[in-house]
Amino acid sequence: QVQLVESGGGLVQAGASLRLSCAASGRTYRNYVMAWFREAPGKEREFVTFIRWSDGSTNYADSVKGRFTISRDNAKKTVYLQMNSLKPEDTAVYYCAAGHPDSTVIYKGPAYPYWGQGTQVTVSS
Repeated sequence: QVQLVESGGGLVQAGASLRLSCAASGRTYRNYVMAWFREAPGKEREFVTFIRWSDGSTNYADSVKGRFTISRDNAKKTVYLQMNSLKPEDTAVYYCAAGHPDSTVIYKGPAYPYWGQGTQVTVSS
């Protein structure tokens, strides 16, 4: 089992920055993929970004590319999501997820068996 705990959400104005953290514990594996998803009110949960624990390779949704950066600290078993130039449309509950999905489903939530409790990010205009 893997436990994930997110932190760092909050209420900010448009244009501001926030950094989310996701601390992993339990049976974490070097070949895991760590991902961030978000769910806005009335919308389906959507992929934001992922990072491969093994080699640090990343990918981003087009909507956040150039503004968000995912990184990892192996020693702390923690993944970070640096969010810059935040927009009101970034308002959502952000979830950290872990697993080892096939590349064909790496952008899909059901491919990840482990999830954190979520942290609210609210961006005012």
